[in-house]
Amino acid sequence: MNEASTNEQSDTTGAVLRRLGPAAVLAGVWAVTPLAGLALMGVFGPEIAAWLEAQGPAGLAIYIACFAVGAGLGLLPTWSQAVLGGYVFGLWRGFAGAEAGFVLASLIAFMVSRTVARERAEREIRSHPKARVVRNALVGRSFWGTLGVVTLVRLNSPFALTNLALAACGVPLVTYVVGTAVGLGVRTFIAVQVGSQLTAWGEAEKPKWVVVGGIVAAVVIILVIGQIAQGAMNKLASGRAENEDQSAR
Repeated sequence: MNEASTNEQSDTTGAVLRRLGPAAVLAGVWAVTPLAGLALMGVFGPEIAAWLEAQGPAGLAIYIACFAVGAGLGLLPTWSQAVLGGYVFGLWRGFAGAEAGFVLASLIAFMVSRTVARERAEREIRSHPKARVVRNALVGRSFWGTLGVVTLVRLNSPFALTNLALAACGVPLVTYVVGTAVGLGVRTFIAVQVGSQLTAWGEAEKPKWVVVGGIVAAVVIILVIGQIAQGAMNKLASGRAENEDQSAR
């Protein structure tokens, strides 16, 4: 029995998590810490905004640096940080600062994810033919094909966990950064615009149309990604059937 078959049979959730080791731990941490950060932003948002305003011209640079570190280490929610940018700096300066913070944060997360997760995730993918085929279909395509998938996924997905998944799956750095900047640009602009229209931090909440739009975007992303993955699986099944027919002759 080969290694792939052995792994297929031992693929309980616990077994996979043990094999992933630190990568699974990082995923668990990054699933929780942005929620804690959201609560902190809700409580201390007014003080943070006032402090940034008091820094004068340096405030935007400080905001970008804090945004990059906070989001890059998976500690703070990106929506709240983008709203804060609009609230303090206005629409266009806030958007420029938030977008710069996103890109720098994605680079920090990329380095962390590659260090912690890349080797174990790649080993896990290599040992499962189906996972390998799906991964290659999604992020192992041409530059433009992979860029399209990364951009699509970035439109509406958890920032920290998506950083981990893309980096662990071996997305090239340039594709990763460009797809992040483009895909997150839309929702960042919306969040900054919301922030720029606030008169008090306590009013900060997602408009209903943003929530509905996010749900629609999530459904579209799931359908498109599902179609790509299903197409890859169909090709794999077709190839196996062909090989079996040739072996039977």
